[in-house]
Amino acid sequence: MFSIFNISSSALAAQSQRLNVAASNMANSGSVAGPGREPYRARHLIFESQAGGMGGVQTVGIVHSNKPFASEYRPDHPLADAEGNIRKPNVEPVHEMVDMMAASRSYQASVEVMNTTKQLMLKTLTLGEN
Repeated sequence: MFSIFNISSSALAAQSQRLNVAASNMANSGSVAGPGREPYRARHLIFESQAGGMGGVQTVGIVHSNKPFASEYRPDHPLADAEGNIRKPNVEPVHEMVDMMAASRSYQASVEVMNTTKQLMLKTLTLGEN
């Protein structure tokens, strides 16, 4: 019964990290890199089931997106290159918002599992009272 709390708490931690990474991607989606510098690359977490335990999930790493950077013609921008282009991050805000919503829903579901388990345990303790 207590392993349910371990599984749910690992899911809470994983979804919290997922929300942080998506927020970081969103925060950097509008940044611009100057000539000779690489723009921000979108990051994504890699999850893995916890080995040897009763279940749960853990974060095993962060990968950088291989999508090409966006380029925009803005010759008046101070960070524009010789052709007048600026390079922007390979973050897609719509995908990041969807990922944030999915992480938020998963977080809520894990909290609900913990609350339901707690209520079941409390009900079990009160079975012999009457």
